[in-house]
Amino acid sequence: MDSEIQTDVIICGDNCEVMRKMPSESIDLVVTSPPYDDLRTYGGHSWDFYGVAQQLWRLIKPGGVVVWIVNDATVNGSETGTSFRQALRFMEIGFRLHDTMIYAKDQCAFPDTVRYYAAFEYMFVFSRGTPKSINLLNDRINKSAGRDVHGMERRKDGSMAKRACEGNIINKHGVRWNWWLVRHQHRGIETNHPATFPEVLARDHILSWSNEGDIVLDPFSGSGTTAKMAKHNGRKYIGIEVNPDYIEISKQRLAQGVLF
Repeated sequence: MDSEIQTDVIICGDNCEVMRKMPSESIDLVVTSPPYDDLRTYGGHSWDFYGVAQQLWRLIKPGGVVVWIVNDATVNGSETGTSFRQALRFMEIGFRLHDTMIYAKDQCAFPDTVRYYAAFEYMFVFSRGTPKSINLLNDRINKSAGRDVHGMERRKDGSMAKRACEGNIINKHGVRWNWWLVRHQHRGIETNHPATFPEVLARDHILSWSNEGDIVLDPFSGSGTTAKMAKHNGRKYIGIEVNPDYIEISKQRLAQGVLF
């Protein structure tokens, strides 16, 4: 089926209309960040969440993954909860919620006076069945590296027992937590796009949930970050973007090297 789909392209058009023309079960991974409520206008273009979600279910291969990075606006003193409703909809149409991850920032984009400053976004990792590619990043420094594992752990019935890994030596590095801190200087280049996606964030999801040669789709391609990081990590890419101005930004970025 891969031979039936054009890759390494950024397509200008409505994402639902473009995806309807693509063959079913042709995509290995989706990494995307759709517009959040009405926080930004992105040129005044609207989009159909239900149509996008249904098309992603049709396009994703068995074992494929959709990384959906979203947040909520605050309206009349209340967060909208749109992100949670979207997550529940993905599950209703058949996706598993494989992991609920957090994209943590070291800067706040929207300061407030009545609540703690918002400095994170949700990263919902959906899968069609069990993910076929799981390459967990193993770069978290263990503070107890070199020590042996000891102590007790509580069983389901409430009783205590020695830890199953008793006596093992703690490695220098461990698998990451499911919250990722992305520092401001690593968020990406300055462009004319109002919300450039962090390159390291796109890269790390691409490395985690796909293998070289896989097809990575971003139906909200924007300034082309997902496409760029797929290209630089040996994956094929497809971007869909309705705003032609952003297509030009994408072309320029795809010709550049990575920034870290």
